[in-house]
Amino acid sequence: MPAFNALSSNASDHDAERRNMVMLTVAVAGVATVATAIPLVSSFAPSQRALAAGASVEVDISDLAPGAMKIVEWRGKPVWLLRRTEETLVDLATPNDRLVDPDSKVISQQPAYAQNITRSIKPEYLVAVGICTHLGCSPGAVPKGTSNPSVGADWKGGFFCPCHGSTFDSAGRVFKNKPAPTNLEIPPHKYLSDGRLLIGEDDIT
Repeated sequence: MPAFNALSSNASDHDAERRNMVMLTVAVAGVATVATAIPLVSSFAPSQRALAAGASVEVDISDLAPGAMKIVEWRGKPVWLLRRTEETLVDLATPNDRLVDPDSKVISQQPAYAQNITRSIKPEYLVAVGICTHLGCSPGAVPKGTSNPSVGADWKGGFFCPCHGSTFDSAGRVFKNKPAPTNLEIPPHKYLSDGRLLIGEDDIT
């Protein structure tokens, strides 16, 4: 009997040790997950005003240099704020018969004030929801002159969705023969000043 008790005691100690190790492993994994998520969440850090459902988001764009892009969150979606260069604007003005909707005629894709070749209020700035219109993936910016074979040798800059290969130009206009059926969405927005932008509201009634 004493030998059995000793064996039981050892087994209990072993089980307790295993439980402690499992709990420790889970705790460490949880901390690692949070640590990994923080940089991404921080990059989308919304204002207190934006925490309310459907709230508009005010953004400072005064520090956005030509060619640079800023990402903010609006209604749980990433919104791209791209300041286009003069070269980019020239490329957008060049007729391109490879685009599905080059003149932005699909009204549901943009407000009336963005139904133009730059799809914007101010040609210099693109304000677009950074979600592919195919299956909701998130495309990435690919600059002009890239060596990425997925966008072609004559690529003039824009966005590429690596999930299924859809490509969009610097106005968010989708190219033909790609999975995405329509251009990127342009959210309602307006300029409060030269350096302040409000996403989620406009002056259309």
